[in-house]
Amino acid sequence: MPKMKSVKSAVKRFRVKKNGSVKRGTAYRRHILTKQDAATRRKQNQPRTIAKVDEKNVKAMIN
Repeated sequence: MPKMKSVKSAVKRFRVKKNGSVKRGTAYRRHILTKQDAATRRKQNQPRTIAKVDEKNVKAMIN
């Protein structure tokens, strides 16, 4: 039986934390940040995790 391959785009976007939750990035952080107010930019620096419902699917993609 062949090995399961990881979904490379998922591997680049998600990391599994020690407690088992999955860390993700934040949208709207690439460029043209001058249009956003400071509070929004500060909030986007905070670590984010994906929803519990999606964890099983993402972990399967990452392997």
